[in-house]
Formats: sequence, C-alpha cells, structure tokens
Amino acid sequence: MNLHEYQGKEILNSFGVRIQRGIVANNHKEAVDAAKQLTTETGTSWYVVKAQVHAGGRGKGGGVKLAKNLAEVETISNDIIGMMLVTPQTSAEGKKVNQVLICEDVYYPGESETEEFYMSVLLNRNTGRNMIMYSTEGGMDIETVAEETPHLIFTEEIDPTMGLLPFQARKIAFNLGLSGGAMKEMVKFVTALYTAYVKSDSSLFEINPVLKTSDDKILAVDAKVTLDDNALYRHKDYAQLRDLREENPIEVEANAAGLNYVDLDGNVGCMVNGAGLAMGTMDLIKQAGGDPANFLDVGGTADAQRVETAFGIILKDPAVKAILVNIFGGIVRCDRVAQGVVDAYKNMGDKINVPIICRLQGTNAKEAKELIDNSGMEIISATEFQEAADKVQEVLAL
Repeated sequence: MNLHEYQGKEILNSFGVRIQRGIVANNHKEAVDAAKQLTTETGTSWYVVKAQVHAGGRGKGGGVKLAKNLAEVETISNDIIGMMLVTPQTSAEGKKVNQVLICEDVYYPGESETEEFYMSVLLNRNTGRNMIMYSTEGGMDIETVAEETPHLIFTEEIDPTMGLLPFQARKIAFNLGLSGGAMKEMVKFVTALYTAYVKSDSSLFEINPVLKTSDDKILAVDAKVTLDDNALYRHKDYAQLRDLREENPIEVEANAAGLNYVDLDGNVGCMVNGAGLAMGTMDLIKQAGGDPANFLDVGGTADAQRVETAFGIILKDPAVKAILVNIFGGIVRCDRVAQGVVDAYKNMGDKINVPIICRLQGTNAKEAKELIDNSGMEIISATEFQEAADKVQEVLAL
C-alpha cells in the first residue's frame, strides 16, 4: 500500500527520524492556516507547497513550489489543488491533486553548505536480506545516477537476525563523506530509519533527498513509503491511511468484490482460479499473439454472481477484444463453473460484446463442456491449453 508523503513522514517521525515538518491542507484557506502555524512552531518565513499524489517527479510537473510569503502560499496552493499533475510516473492524463503539504523551508536562505543524499531501505530478494541503498547524489532520479555514475551508489545489506549494526551505520555516514557532528547525526538518522522500516512492516522506504543542513542536522525532506499489504492486519492504524482516490478504480471495485485483480495494458481479458494458473494463462495469451489485459483470480468459488461481477469488471476496459476463462476444477467442479458462466452470460445480455473462450479442465470437465456447447450462448468452449490458445488467436484475427 502506497502512502502520501505526509503520511510517510508521520510514520518516520513516530520512530524518531528527523523530518521536514509540514501540515496537510485540502484547500487554499487551510494552506494559509498551515503556513501560519508552521511560522509559529518553527519560525520559518518561506514555505514549500507540495502536491500529494502517489507519484514521483512531482517537481518536474509543477507540483512542488516555493512560496516566500502567505500570499504566495494561497495562490500556489489554489493553483495546485485540483490540477491534473503529469509526472514521469503518471499516465498522460496525470493524477488529480486533492491535497497539498505545506512544509517549512529547510534550505536556509543564503546558505550554501547544505548537502543532499539519496537513501532507501528495501528487501534484496536475491539474498533474502534487507538492504540500505544510498548515494551522495540526492535530489536526482536514482535511475539516472545508476546509469551514468554507478560508482556513486552504495549498498549495505543487513542480516535480519542481527539487525543494523553500529559499524554499518557509521560506514554509511563515512561513505557519504560526513564527519564530526554531521556523521553522528547521520548514524542516528540511519539507525532510526531502519528501525522504522522493520517495525512498520514496510516493503520500501525511499528518502530523496536526505538533507544535511548548514548546522549539521540530518532530515528527511521527502518520503516515499510502501507498506506490505500482507502485514496490515498488525497495523490497523496504518490500514486507515489508504487513499482510494489514488488507486485504479477498477482494482478498488474488484477488491471490494473479493477478486484479485491487476489492470494491465493488453487486449485479452483473463478470468482464472489460482495465481499460478493465471500466470500460465497470460503466457498462453502472449503465445497466441495477444496481450493480457488483466490478472483476475476469482478464487475457489465461481458461482454466477461472482462470474458476472468478474465479467463486468473486465469489460470496463475498452481495450478488451476477447475474454479467456481458464478454470481448473479442483476445489470447485467444472460443471458448476460452466453453469455460472452461462447464467452470468444470460443475466448480462447485451453488455457482453466480445467473444468469450471458456476452457474448463478437471473435475466434471466433460459435463461442463457439454453444458456450454448446449447452452445456446455465444461461448466458445475448449478443453486443452493449445486449443484455448488457437481459439484466442482466431477471435483476435476477426
């Protein structure tokens, strides 16, 4: 689950990570009030207005701007809230900005002794260990740094049974070229950051930039935090942070219906039971000359209502030119699935405007095929994988 910057910073702050302070606002009036509160609490007279969307590169799209007084806070906030922000990580349409974060300006006017670093904490799946990735090139796209100056990217792997050891935190600070007070502050920062990552059950912390101020403070100016959905049962308060406005509306609807659905860019919709079979089905579609339009796992039940809901979700994608139903009858009998497909087809009527290929294999597969073939519905039945692939190829060629 992705979080907004202000939410990620709240988690970091709760574990003792020093952050750039800010207050979220839903409109320009709240933004001005937030700026006034920051002035009272921090003494800042300049402010940074940041669009809150689940996408990086906000500054490049005009979603991060400096305001030098309250009047500019009001004007800039009014301009950003409601805009469709286009960044390298959004679609061409962009994402609508519903909130802004009003932050203190931590780049002290007239100072030139600040330094920016990059730092992230994530799992190295090749080794099964957590890893801190860091670089002296903060404020830049880490992909660009990796491509052009890979020697400036460092990694430190942590044994999960030992945790982050003091010498590792010192090594990170040393590799970043720090000494004295700044080095001590960075050691504290890294230690608290890693603790936050582990105890919040996150899958990614990315801080870009981590700032060293002219008076040697180390703080997170930005925060990209992704929580592990599988661990949210341990963090009921974190589950409340989900912003459904930022997520794919079709995926949200599918999740509410208890369907495992991921939207893709292809032209063949998939309805499958089981994640492994779903992956194999997507390979099948590719081999047949198509592209999967989605990953949809209906799970162990496939009655008429569930199948109808799945069809409706798949058909919301205008790029879908055909639907492949690929069910293995183990927990659920194939004839029951077939009846569910037929009933759903009857209930939906004209709403189904693309060919449907239905492959059922397993318990009562023969009966299922007969049921579909004798239904009078325009459903193409198949039994074998290759047969289903050939049918997909045929309908796409029409």
